[in-house]
Amino acid sequence: MEPFQLKRKTRLHLSSWETEIPGLIAGFTTKNGGVSEGAYGQLNMGLHVADNEKNVLENRRILSKELHVPLSRWISGEQVHGTKVYLADTADAGKGSVSFNSSISGVDGLIMNESDSMLGTAFFADCVPLFFVDPITRIAGIAHAGWKGTVGQIAWEMVQKLKEAGVSLENLKVAIGPSISKENYIVDDVVLSYLSDEQKQKFTKEVSPKQYVIDLKELNADILVQSGVFRHNIEVTTYCTFQDERLFFSHRRDNGKTGRMLGFIGFLETDEIMED
Repeated sequence: MEPFQLKRKTRLHLSSWETEIPGLIAGFTTKNGGVSEGAYGQLNMGLHVADNEKNVLENRRILSKELHVPLSRWISGEQVHGTKVYLADTADAGKGSVSFNSSISGVDGLIMNESDSMLGTAFFADCVPLFFVDPITRIAGIAHAGWKGTVGQIAWEMVQKLKEAGVSLENLKVAIGPSISKENYIVDDVVLSYLSDEQKQKFTKEVSPKQYVIDLKELNADILVQSGVFRHNIEVTTYCTFQDERLFFSHRRDNGKTGRMLGFIGFLETDEIMED
């Protein structure tokens, strides 16, 4: 069953998680329902692309109102295609929410405690969103995994930091969100040079001389399993950002000039969560 369910034209939700875990809110925006124009139309959430800043902030306000989470409680990392993971606290509330320069520097992974009541956010246009939650400790996280973050094993880094924060692996749930599919992601020898022979055999296929398709979703799932996450606790979306043009921006499909979707996760008071 597809873990990400379209709830409104603006967003998909990890509905089964939200049903099972009171107070959790988790999902992924589409490109629809915003005010941006041209290549960034409509719901571009990225301040780091060449969109009109006022339009991006209005798009964020639209989502903020729908989710009942003020921008002052959003947080985001700088996203440098690295593997640094940051354990956030209340002092970080609002960082990256209304300006890119205030994002948490050098960070591609965020972890939040329920008590901080913050919404962890990250931005995507083909890269892999990784969502984490422990229903027992009520700790959540989100990571941005492009090919560099994937082969650098940000998934493993997230698991280690979650363990340090008190999460038991038998309780940890992970969802791999909308991103580019194997069929639409062609790379060269440079990318493959970071993989083990076993990873190359399992997750890549040569399609022409020195050109390969690579399955970033399943590669991340395998890294998570090797990190100790139970495979039955890992859900993988069927959505492809490249192929599903009606729903998503795609850096590859749109030749680099495109908007960004927003992945989000956090804990709210149950009476704050909007019923759709």
